[in-house]
Amino acid sequence: MFINLIYITIAAILIFVLYLAVKAITRGVEAKGEIKETKEDQLLNSNITNDILKLKELLDSGAITEEEFKKAKDKILKN
Repeated sequence: MFINLIYITIAAILIFVLYLAVKAITRGVEAKGEIKETKEDQLLNSNITNDILKLKELLDSGAITEEEFKKAKDKILKN
């Protein structure tokens, strides 16, 4: 009877350790996915920002009109 109690205790400990391991792995995978999404968002935002800054430079230099600037900016922001 005492041996069975020991086996049950060991089994419960093993199940708990496996639960903690799976939970830790899952959190790691989620965190890695969030980091990847953040980097992709930053890259996309920097490209949009750079494009709008280039348009602003063209506007300031007189190469394009205010109306052309607004149309191009709206087109960039919609993509």
